[in-house]
Amino acid sequence: MAEKSFKYVIVGGGVSAGYAAREFAKQGVNPGELAIISKEAVAPYERPALSKAYLFPESPARLPGFHVCVGSGGERLLPEWYKQNGIELILSTEIVKADLAGKTLVSAAGETFKYEILIIATGSTVIKLTDFGVQGADAKNIFYLREIDDADKLVEAIKAKKNGTAVIVGGGYIGLELGAALRINNLDVSMVYPEPWCMPRLFTSGIAAFYEGYYANKGIKIIKGTVATGFSTNAHGEVTEVKLKDGRVLEADIVVVGVGGRPLTTLFKGQVEEEKGGIKTDAFFKTSVADVYAVGDVATFPLKLYNENRRVEHVDHSRKSAEQAVKAIKASEEGKSVEEYDYLPYFYSRSFDLAWQFYGDNVGDTVLFGDNNPESPKPKFGSYWIKDGKVVGAFLEGGNPEENKAIANVARVQPPVESLDLLKNEGLAFASKI
Repeated sequence: MAEKSFKYVIVGGGVSAGYAAREFAKQGVNPGELAIISKEAVAPYERPALSKAYLFPESPARLPGFHVCVGSGGERLLPEWYKQNGIELILSTEIVKADLAGKTLVSAAGETFKYEILIIATGSTVIKLTDFGVQGADAKNIFYLREIDDADKLVEAIKAKKNGTAVIVGGGYIGLELGAALRINNLDVSMVYPEPWCMPRLFTSGIAAFYEGYYANKGIKIIKGTVATGFSTNAHGEVTEVKLKDGRVLEADIVVVGVGGRPLTTLFKGQVEEEKGGIKTDAFFKTSVADVYAVGDVATFPLKLYNENRRVEHVDHSRKSAEQAVKAIKASEEGKSVEEYDYLPYFYSRSFDLAWQFYGDNVGDTVLFGDNNPESPKPKFGSYWIKDGKVVGAFLEGGNPEENKAIANVARVQPPVESLDLLKNEGLAFASKI
């Protein structure tokens, strides 16, 4: 098969790839210099839509509506945009071999791609229950959500099992967002997770109590402290029941599993330095191999604010790290330099009528403030995290843009705190005056 050569290749076609392409176009790229190689069949899109508006029963989001870069208020990059900018989109193409020393990639179909500079933007893959040998976990109507194909299959199942029963396995991001989406579709929803409360990697027990109460009020059954250990099926091989470790058995027409992801770094194992489960980079997303950059979920990078290396799985970092890498590549070609990446960790979610944002680090003591009654018509509450006498993290549910900006500023500035009681009483007002 013929070999194709490019100056720049982005491997992976997710959010990072789209934002990197936009930055290349902004910085100036000649026709034919840049290629994006993606195993998905569509141009890069804003992945968060899949667990939210894509599943809405009324006027759901559909492509081309959420191609990048609409998620950050930018221009929508339709497939034609790449053509107009001389960028080659190589879709439905899975790279199965990477030779970083030889600057060569090989696809499943045996095509060879040569590059001068590589950006690894392979993202994450979902952890499946079949990976752990869970009995019956390969049944039909057990879903995972990562790509648009997954979302399409779930939409079909929701239509086919109208007013049926759904079980969500997992109480993190995907679990909470999909629990809400399935309930809006009028399914009878149960959520199962082993932890003492939902979103334990971020939420305190106080924050989680609000969401669990709110979800319960919406008719979602929450089952904590146990896991799915097996599934029963009917004659068609479709899931009918979820067996739990505590002996309970739940009926299910649809099961959605959200138990985490793992970064897709296998292609590069042994060829590049790794740390904390990702590919180690510097503040410009350069790896230990010359002319190879890694961005988004796969990158373990220096988090300047906390003086440590971290890997961050979130769309905001996927966008910003991609832009930083391209700026660094173009600057080094011109003998210039760019500022080091100085990232403030940021996470957000939306479900039902709720929307929260979190900035900073969730370590140290916590202070909960505001109205966190799940029965409230318009709940608004938040939390601060305090370490070494300074606010290092801030969370807010129901904030307006100005208030969200204020909590972001607090997490960045890390102001000192005299007393936790005082902070609790001041609540949001503390952030607004910094």
